[in-house]
Amino acid sequence: MLNVLNLALPFFLLIFIGYVSGKRVKLPQEGLAWINFFVLYIALPALFFQLLSETPLEELATFDFVAGTTAATFIAFVLSFVAGKVLAKTEVNAATVQALVGSYSNIGYMGPGVTLAVLGASATVPTALILCFDTILLFILVPMMMSLGGTARQPAHVVVRQVLFRIATHPFIVAVFAGILAAAVEFQPPVAIDTLLTYLRNAAAPCALFAMGVTIALQPARRRAAELPVLLVIKLVLHPVLVYFILTSIGGFQDKWVYTGVLMASLPPAANVYVLAQQYHAYVERASTAVLIGTMASVLTVPVVIYLITHGYLL
Repeated sequence: MLNVLNLALPFFLLIFIGYVSGKRVKLPQEGLAWINFFVLYIALPALFFQLLSETPLEELATFDFVAGTTAATFIAFVLSFVAGKVLAKTEVNAATVQALVGSYSNIGYMGPGVTLAVLGASATVPTALILCFDTILLFILVPMMMSLGGTARQPAHVVVRQVLFRIATHPFIVAVFAGILAAAVEFQPPVAIDTLLTYLRNAAAPCALFAMGVTIALQPARRRAAELPVLLVIKLVLHPVLVYFILTSIGGFQDKWVYTGVLMASLPPAANVYVLAQQYHAYVERASTAVLIGTMASVLTVPVVIYLITHGYLL
């Protein structure tokens, strides 16, 4: 158990340091935009590009893995949407944000740092694939549901164009596909560029986790919701269970690929859930509470998942 704590605690302590800093230090919130830009557009894309470009191409063509993990996220989204509609009797737009609480893992800021630390470099490819295709799935689902709910009052062709543009220009997705292309042509960057990419990838996890802590600290967390426990059980417990059973039912995957899928699914709701709630003016205060409480609850649940993985209980 000590080994598990040694693996998990540094990540949550970084989030905690960011959270305390955000609460105690009176700095302009606008300054957080620069560290978020660095993490989102520079450090994490550099990490994915460098690691994927060094991966044999045949390891990247795993469509059944992508189908399995994406299906699990979709099921978690649907279950959370239904839970929101039934328990809270919310409209479509608020239920959509509730669905994000139950399905949108913090795969960007927490995912790479946690999976690579626990499972090593062999987790790079499944981590990148989950991040890429879960992002695409949610980029499609959220605008579509908000359009149906009347929050996004735009013609269908405008919504489709915006979704395609966001997918095509998202830095994570661009980096993943650039890395796959580099692996296909066996591209070797100059030494200076490769060293720069290494510097950037090493900065990705600590900067992302600190920024996440500050972001949570600066979000208002006032309103609690009766449906929140159900949504967090779906996110922190049912989602990883779905991934495990779907991947093991398909079969043929390396153990660490299954472990990566389960670990990514066990992460708490992404801080971006609050951003999307603000964007669509739906479930805003409760979304911030869900992110905060979900992250706090994951301090207990994620180490359990790490323990099951590191002690061989899952396979």
